[in-house]
Amino acid sequence: MPLLASIPSPSQGVWNLGPIPIRAYALCIVLGVIVAVWIGERRWRARGGAAGTILDLAVWAVPFGLVGGRLYHVITDWQIYFGSQAPKRPIDALFIWEGGLGIWGAIALGALGVWFGCRRRGIAFTAMADTLAPGVAVAQAIGRWGNYFNQELFGGPTDLPWGLEIEPGRPGTVPGVTTYHPTFLYESLWDLALAGVLILAARRFTLRHGRLFALYVAGYTLGRFWVEGVRVDPAHHILGLRLNQWTSIVIFLCAVAYLWLARNRTSEESLGMVGDDAQAGPGGEPELPREEDRDETARDERNPGDHAGTGEQTATAAAGDGAAEPEAGQR
Repeated sequence: MPLLASIPSPSQGVWNLGPIPIRAYALCIVLGVIVAVWIGERRWRARGGAAGTILDLAVWAVPFGLVGGRLYHVITDWQIYFGSQAPKRPIDALFIWEGGLGIWGAIALGALGVWFGCRRRGIAFTAMADTLAPGVAVAQAIGRWGNYFNQELFGGPTDLPWGLEIEPGRPGTVPGVTTYHPTFLYESLWDLALAGVLILAARRFTLRHGRLFALYVAGYTLGRFWVEGVRVDPAHHILGLRLNQWTSIVIFLCAVAYLWLARNRTSEESLGMVGDDAQAGPGGEPELPREEDRDETARDERNPGDHAGTGEQTATAAAGDGAAEPEAGQR
């Protein structure tokens, strides 16, 4: 089949603003984070959460996620940076802007960062995970375009009209072949479709207590398994499958198992401290009013005049009851 068209690769992925290099890979990650925060903020407020919560949690999630993603990449591809035949120097393992983030590590440590933030604010982690799931999928779709600018992580040779042009000599290229499967585009489109499915599922079904996030994990790993099978970049293989394919299988099964185990959970999840007067109880959870306080408040609302009168009458009432009524705002 003759080549009808192709997707050209960018001529460069770095622009210099004076002495400052602007890297497309980093811009894609930053843009993905911004969009994810925006989507998450809208969904959190629609659920009844306090405004600004998602941005506060991003302060925890983003650095944790970047460290986790880089650690996973360096650990699984250590031969790139270490050893006598390594094409890069060990110090290059710190140069995150040159590419190389493992999504498994980014999600794992990013989730840990969110958990820390939720604990400090008295928010149920599962409620936050469900809220963030669609935005995380969109962020991944945007972030994959960083691989496009870096001309990396492409698939095998193809003569399809949407074949991606790759410069000869890059790792994974075949002599005489110029177009390859654009796996970055496949995964980006899959992530966008997954985000749409998650939003529709959240509206159609009651997926709380982490079930929507588990659906995201299952959906992402399903697509990632196929995309990994198309890629030709160097990778560790176990029984004929790439390491990331085995990782996808294990995490997919865990997500499906969680969906089943959590299917009957219906209790309310804490959205944190909404008002300024909320008091945090043990473990960071908002402390609910005591039963006697609620009864007392209800009596006051039914009989607003019971405590009216002179200071002498109030003191007499206090002496009879054994405790003075607290002033407004101190309950």
